[in-house]
Amino acid sequence: MSKVAFIGLGVMGYPMAGFISNSGHEVSVFNRTSSKAEKWITEYKGTMAETPAEASIEADFIFTCVGNDNDLREVTFGEKGVFKNIKEGAVYIDNTTASATIAREIYTYAKENGFASLDAPVSGGQAGAESGSLTVMIGGDQVAYDKAKPVIDCYSKKMKLLGSAGSGQLAKMTNQICIAGLVQGLSEAINFGMNAGLDMQDVVEVISQGAAGSWQMENRHKTMIEDEFNYGFAVDWMRKDLKIAIEESERNKSELPITKIIDKYYSEVQEMGGGRWDTSSLIKRFRK
Repeated sequence: MSKVAFIGLGVMGYPMAGFISNSGHEVSVFNRTSSKAEKWITEYKGTMAETPAEASIEADFIFTCVGNDNDLREVTFGEKGVFKNIKEGAVYIDNTTASATIAREIYTYAKENGFASLDAPVSGGQAGAESGSLTVMIGGDQVAYDKAKPVIDCYSKKMKLLGSAGSGQLAKMTNQICIAGLVQGLSEAINFGMNAGLDMQDVVEVISQGAAGSWQMENRHKTMIEDEFNYGFAVDWMRKDLKIAIEESERNKSELPITKIIDKYYSEVQEMGGGRWDTSSLIKRFRK
């Protein structure tokens, strides 16, 4: 068993760190709001650190799962950050959805300072985190991946090394582009069917078994029909992710016309007061 630091106990990080602890690893946690860390150590075996640097002392693996590039920079390069105490030979794994730029910056710093780095954003939402069944998209070196794989496996159902540093973040951008399009299509379809007088529960029961089926349809159609949007990944976070993808598309000369439109639609949901609603709330634009 390994010594593990886990930085960031949000709706994703909290259960992810718990699965690592339940697998027998020695876990030290840090969260900016200390009450979250205090609660975590009452539910799982582990210790609470006062700073990311303290949590990382002698850790074999250090995980971060925070909000954005700025948060990530603070908990790694900051005055009390992970990199102040990271030991030689350790593996740093970042589960944040962030830019490929910062992933490559951290990778370069790690290479120059005797430790390894993997960018490893996740997909599966809060439900996937709580069931330990996340999909993990990873960028970095094979040796570091092989070393970290047994620990990442504690909270994942599927992981894959997709290329050099930044590849995990680029794959997550691809993932979010797909989700945005699927949710918009599902919103339009459900609204169309309801306006046509169809029982959309019955309709989805049928079409979900054919070519139209998707995770979003299977897991979100019922709550969309019932006007309930408290089921996971928030609109505010989706807009953050889409912004990263759109900025990257400008660098690699990819066209994202539909994604840009849907990002605007999500901004309208925010204006309706739905920033914390889950991403399936796109349908609210039709059914105000």
